[in-house]
Amino acid sequence: MEIKKSSDMQKNIWHQKQVEEVFREIGSAAEGISHEEARARLLKHGPNELIEKRKKSPLMMLLDQFKDFMIIVLMVAAVISGVIGELSDTIAIIVIVVINAVIGFVQEYRAEKAMEALKKMAAASAVVLRDGVPATLPAGELVPGDMVLLEAGRIVPADMRITEAAALHVEEAALTGESMPVEKHRETLSDPDLSLGDRKNMSYKGTFVTYGRGAGVVTGTGMNTELGKIAAMLQGEEEVKTPLQKRLTVFGQKLAVAILAICAIVFVAGLLRGEAPLLMLLTAISLAVAAIPEALPAVITICLALGAKKLVTQNALIRKLPAVETLGSVTYICSDKTGTLTLNKMSVEEIYFDGVVVKGREIEIKYRQSGGSHALSTPSAYLMAGLALSNDAHADMDGNIIGDPTETALYAIAQAAGFDKRDLENILPRIAELPFDSERKCMTTFHRYKGNGQTPGGDSGEIISFTKGALDLLMNKAVQVMTTK
Repeated sequence: MEIKKSSDMQKNIWHQKQVEEVFREIGSAAEGISHEEARARLLKHGPNELIEKRKKSPLMMLLDQFKDFMIIVLMVAAVISGVIGELSDTIAIIVIVVINAVIGFVQEYRAEKAMEALKKMAAASAVVLRDGVPATLPAGELVPGDMVLLEAGRIVPADMRITEAAALHVEEAALTGESMPVEKHRETLSDPDLSLGDRKNMSYKGTFVTYGRGAGVVTGTGMNTELGKIAAMLQGEEEVKTPLQKRLTVFGQKLAVAILAICAIVFVAGLLRGEAPLLMLLTAISLAVAAIPEALPAVITICLALGAKKLVTQNALIRKLPAVETLGSVTYICSDKTGTLTLNKMSVEEIYFDGVVVKGREIEIKYRQSGGSHALSTPSAYLMAGLALSNDAHADMDGNIIGDPTETALYAIAQAAGFDKRDLENILPRIAELPFDSERKCMTTFHRYKGNGQTPGGDSGEIISFTKGALDLLMNKAVQVMTTK
């Protein structure tokens, strides 16, 4: 198969097309494409990776440390000191310049290596249908036309048109700035001018699936994705100097002019007094060297290095030392997004149960009981079990909880109280579910008792359902309240 070159593709209006039309134009199907076709398209379109600027070599990183105006002034002063025989001053200045360069180089080199390590850790994989068979492949091997399967916890590996969605929610903060997950669907949208955040039948590279399941056909890879467009714009921007660098440059220029003016006055005054021209020239040069604050760049660099070290302890990676100062130059931070200044996650702060409001750390203490997940014998235990089981969040290999922010909060508080979801699923396996939707405003899961000698029903095969959702709807549906009283 071959992708058609149409004006529609150039306008990037996939959200306006029916799924069948997308398949036809991009040369794909619900079963995906073949391995042979994928290899041909990979050669044609290139890997699904963002193209970066050519990285600086360690030598260039080191040489860049000598481009600062004050450093140039110091090197000139060192040369002049050597010429007039002040070797001690020359050595002192050179040592200061070298120390300054080494500190700056080490910081930048380490930051680059740390960022490379982070990129390797974040290298995503994708579950793709090739010849109708699911296969896990590196995200870099995806091509337009691939069918990608999505589930909670996965990073969206490329731009795609959603073809299937079962309560699929995607967090698009990296692209749109919106911290709350967006519910996706496969229906066609008619407005050609919709913003990225409103194209709910599309999903974009670099976003994160928090809830549900789905599938999509890849419409763009690499630099042809929305994330790639942003990367291209950023790469076209020139490097901007920090406020400190600008002030130091202005200070250095003014200082140089002032020193030269004073030295010229001294030189002329000496000549008018009848002093020897060579003597006055050496005097003026010595005065110029003495007036240059050679320790200033080193002091500033050391202060910035200490600031960078402190930020590292707070898990903030500083690529270049002058960037530390920009944080101190911030006067106002304006934000209208919840996740910008917070942890971008939710937590349970209060629980009202049995006529009592329990807050904060008291929650896990009050509801923790011996046996935890294996002792479902009290109403409060069923409350915690419901929080854990009527929930699609899950923990990854590193123990991080992945899923919708609300569900991860419920999962976390149940786990903290000793009700581990994995243990509960052995006792009460899920057999069916009614996923949350905007009309019903509830989620219901159905579980069968397997019987552990402590749960009601034993091995009778009885079924329990847990429902969570909007309070007003749940109150209207409830006919009884479970209580210990």
